Amino acid sequence: MDPQVLLLIAGGALLVLAVRRWLAGRALRKVRGPPSPGWLLGHSRELNAQLNVGDLETKLLEEYGPVYRVKYPMGEHALQIADPKALQYMLHKSGYHFQKSVVARTVSGELTGAGILVAHEQSHARQRKIMNPAFTAAQLRSFLPTFRASSQKLSQKWQDMLQNDPDAGKKLNILAWLTRCTLDIIGEVGFDVQLGAMDDKLTPVMEAYKDMFADSIPNPSTFTILFRSLWYYIPDSILKYVKYMPGKDHARFRKTLKLINEYSKNLIDEKTEAVLAGKEGKKDIMSILVRANAAENPKERLTDEEMIAQMATFLFAGHETTASSTSWLLWELARHPEYQAKMREEVKAVRARVAARGDTDFSVSDLDSMTYCLAAMKEVLRLHPIVYLTERQASRDDVLPLAYPITTTTGETINEIPIPKGTSCRISIWTYNRLPQIWGPDANEFNPLRFIEHEKMGETYVGVTSNLMTFSAGLQACIGWRFSIIEMQAILVELIEKFEFTIPEDKPEIIRFPAGLTTPLVASEMHLGSQMPLRVSLVQ
Repeated sequence: MDPQVLLLIAGGALLVLAVRRWLAGRALRKVRGPPSPGWLLGHSRELNAQLNVGDLETKLLEEYGPVYRVKYPMGEHALQIADPKALQYMLHKSGYHFQKSVVARTVSGELTGAGILVAHEQSHARQRKIMNPAFTAAQLRSFLPTFRASSQKLSQKWQDMLQNDPDAGKKLNILAWLTRCTLDIIGEVGFDVQLGAMDDKLTPVMEAYKDMFADSIPNPSTFTILFRSLWYYIPDSILKYVKYMPGKDHARFRKTLKLINEYSKNLIDEKTEAVLAGKEGKKDIMSILVRANAAENPKERLTDEEMIAQMATFLFAGHETTASSTSWLLWELARHPEYQAKMREEVKAVRARVAARGDTDFSVSDLDSMTYCLAAMKEVLRLHPIVYLTERQASRDDVLPLAYPITTTTGETINEIPIPKGTSCRISIWTYNRLPQIWGPDANEFNPLRFIEHEKMGETYVGVTSNLMTFSAGLQACIGWRFSIIEMQAILVELIEKFEFTIPEDKPEIIRFPAGLTTPLVASEMHLGSQMPLRVSLVQ
């Protein structure tokens, strides 16, 4: 084809795109927001290049409030949203009318395959229904002995390392150890396999996930930013081949997912054969899922691809997030030794009650009775959400109600925003979890007592627990949030009971690196990847 014709076609396509963007953005242009650095990239570079999660959002919140407009590539208008009433409407009342964005679903697909993180509308509802039996309260309570056994194994490892110098303590990268602990946990309760991560076995699974986010997600290139902006116009049947694109991120995701899929398929085949043979089988998540799937109407069952993808999702979400959250919590406790001491006394008191009734370890009820421990967990989930941002896209013309009215570019005060179909909505979990209107004037400070002194914070309830958006909310909230809470409780009380945590003498600067997850890095050692160094000593 003549190059001039190709140029005309490309120019015409860009013109049509620009006109469509201009028409769709008429209502959004009244919403205030920061000036755009340029038409081509908009704020995309600025939003993706933060050194610390939340730095930019904190500044923009102070200037524009909990809802403001940002620019995407080629002039597209998007909304950054942390208003509670708007989020409740989007995630609860509107159900699936605000779908996960094409970019979010495509990137999640590269990480986990066609599982629940990628599914939307009826496909999401179908998958969630089949997965629910694995996450009932009774089922999760049955996992506690495994959570505790792995926690105690980690504790013993540390005690062995510290026995020669119990008073001085030792500087440890606690994130690396917690990641190994939670990987062993998800291996056992998820698959009924021993991964041996804490026994220094460099398993393929462990190697596959090591520093994947810090290596692959941050600071996308200009080409990647522009290419992703076109995904909204590419059919899903074609978009699924994006994973075969060149580039280190795509290559890393392909390699990791291929390994996990092969590993999962072999295990699923074994468990499916056991179910078909009428064997009761284990109580691990995969076995429960295989049995639940077999009991469904054949038209409603998970496909083989979906089943394998759920396993990748459990591995991905079931260890990295809890390990990181616990690391941030221990860091905050090292910075607040007086609260750490309160927690230790509380654990000691509950331990005495357990011994008095003749039991050898904590029950879920015992863990829930530890008010100071639970409040600290909630506070760190609020202050350091591991997933700090999620994106939705309006599937129809709609109107967002606002809890806090905003002033438009024309000086008008409004309490709702008309949004056209296709509008990208960036849900800032980080900002919502730090809104002073909900959490008080000390919203940016570590203060677990807020969860003890107040039953409920905020007039509009959004999150799945304690109004926290950390696990998202509504129909597409994290299905494993209770699993994560109990796992974190089990690990935390073990470590607080046996060890004291302090900031190392060299006082390393910890960065909240935006690598898809809030990843802790040491400012002077960013090349070493994710780490959380703390001084650990035995409780005297």
